[in-house]
Amino acid sequence: MRERIERLLAEMNIEYFTVLPYSALRESVPRIIERAAITPKTVILYLLPYYGGETVNLSRYAASRDYHLIIKEVNLRLSSLIGECFPNSVSRGYGDHSPIDERSAALVGRLGILGDNGLLINEKYGSYVFIGELITDVEPELLEASAPADVRYCHHCGACKAACPTGILSGEGDSCLSMITQRKGELSDEECRLMRKYNTLWGCDECQRVCPYNREPRLTPIEFFLEDRICELDSDTLSGMNDTDFSERAFAWRGRKTVERNLKILGK
Repeated sequence: MRERIERLLAEMNIEYFTVLPYSALRESVPRIIERAAITPKTVILYLLPYYGGETVNLSRYAASRDYHLIIKEVNLRLSSLIGECFPNSVSRGYGDHSPIDERSAALVGRLGILGDNGLLINEKYGSYVFIGELITDVEPELLEASAPADVRYCHHCGACKAACPTGILSGEGDSCLSMITQRKGELSDEECRLMRKYNTLWGCDECQRVCPYNREPRLTPIEFFLEDRICELDSDTLSGMNDTDFSERAFAWRGRKTVERNLKILGK
């Protein structure tokens, strides 16, 4: 069964995945699984490398269309496979908003190491990866689940902490620059200054940019992240997006007003 899962993911150019018992994972938001009408037993966890090249004023993850779209597609295909092999089974797909601690699951699933910036670092694609998963009520043995491994860590070189714009990685700040760009309402003069200094309209990649594991980032093999890219967002590009186009972007979840405010801050 594990070979069938591997073949299906390979068709979508997904190289890294693991199968784990749900009981061995950290359940961070129990109410999500309680509402899902499923008795969770096994998790198929996979990585989606997203690096498609450099950007100007957007975090690298936000250059393509919203990654939740591809996670949904992968989960639908995985769910179809599981349903075909186990007709009475129930499966639910997640990505980001998940009942489990996805990063912790990927770490014990041997998909990467933990960086001092709190990110999962994969051996091939560095920290430029998204995590998605399918949770199913099929028994772990039937899906050839692996036993969880010990968490491994980076070399603690200190580069990410030194480069962090707000100092939050060193315990000196109270908010990440990425969070600042996504906050609704008015921003302080200092927050606006930081956005202009680092020329960021949405997100922050500073800790990833300086990480030795990301020194020569590999281009994603997944076509989704190479298509319809926006490397620099300006007012003309934003105004040219209809509601559907805008809704399919990662920077859309806080609404147009937040993005328009940020454009004004950067003078775009």
